[in-house]
Amino acid sequence: MPELPEVETVRRGLLPVMEGRRIGAVRVNRPDLRFALPERLAERLTGATVNALRRRSKYLLADLSTDETLMIHLGMSGRMLVSGALIGQFHHDHPAPGRHDHVVLDMDGGARITYNDARRFGMMDLAPTASVERHPLLAGLGPEPLGNGFHEGHLAARFMGRATSVKAALLDQRNVAGLGNIYVCEALHRAGIHPARAAGAVRAGEIALLVPAIRATLEEAIAAGGSSLRDYRRADGELGYFQHAFRVYGREGESCLAPGCAGRIERIAQGGRSSWFCPQCQP
Repeated sequence: MPELPEVETVRRGLLPVMEGRRIGAVRVNRPDLRFALPERLAERLTGATVNALRRRSKYLLADLSTDETLMIHLGMSGRMLVSGALIGQFHHDHPAPGRHDHVVLDMDGGARITYNDARRFGMMDLAPTASVERHPLLAGLGPEPLGNGFHEGHLAARFMGRATSVKAALLDQRNVAGLGNIYVCEALHRAGIHPARAAGAVRAGEIALLVPAIRATLEEAIAAGGSSLRDYRRADGELGYFQHAFRVYGREGESCLAPGCAGRIERIAQGGRSSWFCPQCQP
């Protein structure tokens, strides 16, 4: 599932063709994705101008001139692909309609944005802009890890007395928004914390290392365009490249990349997910 860096990369790719632009026409090719699509979705979007395109956790939020916000989650395999416009160095002509093209936005100016989702685990909803932060999918989210609300004091308070593992605590979207398996594994390695440690046992000095490790991991991943492992593509259709910089994720049995470390990466299962770590760097 795309995590914060992938969704942020998609947002930045869509900005030139969406923000400040009017939606000229909409085609909705099925009634549902993971959930039913909003009633009269095409009618409510057509003619609206996108006043702002933002991100909250793993959700794209398009604030419209109609005082509604279009919420988009990419799920496991969702893609927002741009054609008919120059995005960076790439220009793609409009492709032939695809089997999994579920919602298509034709913007004034000629750009087309196609939501393609083979597995249909993504979602779209429309909510009043004034109250969108109270939407059930957003209301319980913790602070953004790249925002001012995420700091040592916040994380220490959320970890205090918790017997759950530090990895599970970081994946809990109520504690911090947008983190997933890849970037939690990578950040814990940078901070030297074993993923199975109880969150309440993580010391203040370790939290002081963990917060900047999370920020640095995310910032580097965004700069690389995210990580492409299976279905993820940027808005221009290109792959992300951060997977080539993984220090632990998916590297079981390989040498640790930390300077001076002779350890090898190990994998354990936690809550149905794999965790990768270096037993020497992360005792």
